[in-house]
Amino acid sequence: MKKDITSIFKPHLVPKEVYKGGKNIPPTNTKIYKLSSNENPLGASPKAVAAMKAALDKIDIYPDQTDIRLCEALVKDFDGQLSADQFLCGNSGSEVIDMLLRAFINEGDEVIFSNPCFLPYAVFSRWYGAKQVDIPLLAPNYELNVEGILSAITEKTKIIFLTSPNNPTGTYIPKSVMDDFIARVPKNIVIVFDEVYRHFADAPDYVTALPYVLEGHNVIGLNSFSKTYGLAGQRIGYGYTTATIANYVRLIHKPFLLPLTSIEAAIGALNDTEFVEETVQTVLEGRKCIAKAFDELGIKYWPSQANFFIIDPPLPEMEFTDKMMEQGIMVRPVSQFGAPGKVRITIGDTEANEALIRAFHRIIP
Repeated sequence: MKKDITSIFKPHLVPKEVYKGGKNIPPTNTKIYKLSSNENPLGASPKAVAAMKAALDKIDIYPDQTDIRLCEALVKDFDGQLSADQFLCGNSGSEVIDMLLRAFINEGDEVIFSNPCFLPYAVFSRWYGAKQVDIPLLAPNYELNVEGILSAITEKTKIIFLTSPNNPTGTYIPKSVMDDFIARVPKNIVIVFDEVYRHFADAPDYVTALPYVLEGHNVIGLNSFSKTYGLAGQRIGYGYTTATIANYVRLIHKPFLLPLTSIEAAIGALNDTEFVEETVQTVLEGRKCIAKAFDELGIKYWPSQANFFIIDPPLPEMEFTDKMMEQGIMVRPVSQFGAPGKVRITIGDTEANEALIRAFHRIIP
């Protein structure tokens, strides 16, 4: 029997849906407002940029062999509540997700997530032969289906992905719901709590992964420097968890993993509290302004705890996206994220938000 190279391909690595990030601004002389990728409306942290520039004369040598310096900086950022060996850093939050899946998933294991959500939970888990169990968020408010998830847990369940605030819906998981959920999840399951947008959450009952990690639960708080700190181009993220889990996952942490400029930029950004405060204030003010405009225009949207909104557009999603682009506004259809017909719009600075509102007025039928 004749065989070719495809005969040794892994059966779970077959062409399927892949994660595609938001598009970049196309070459044009027209002013374009990129409100499609949830990037920082103010740009990058000035202290991060200065730290990167200072490191440029050292890029001919290898960077730090480990992530210890950044971990130590994160200890300070978390006010000493965690130790350095409780952090794991990688080239973006997405890579930390990949590391966790490599560490815990064998072929045939199960991963639970809740659509609409960040597509890499499903895409990355497929790379390792995991069975993907989707327990969708509950309509109409995109609430976590706690009972559905608990009922879906089997002996093969290894990881549960939760996101708060959630991408692409902007919704969050209240503390009372998290308390109840964590108390009922078996102790041999890892909960990955994606809190990338945590700085923008101002709900009184919002909670991060931190209190659960401090209590010793098998929870991993996933974070990124792409949003609040404006370092999307440097691709750097981190997670924090119990020392037991972190030290285990660190066994597959590659040496010299983080570029020197990324390490220095991240450390600089953590020291830039003024920039973080200005970013958060800009987003919160923009969130109120855009929500008010949506109310006046009759646009269906979901209250957001993040730096974006998800909406029911006044036109079919792709037609709406194209018409917004004609007005110089880039937005993101999110059918790929499990929200068919919906569109995600990033909150920008004052100029971008005003341009967005003008565009709505022009295209609404």
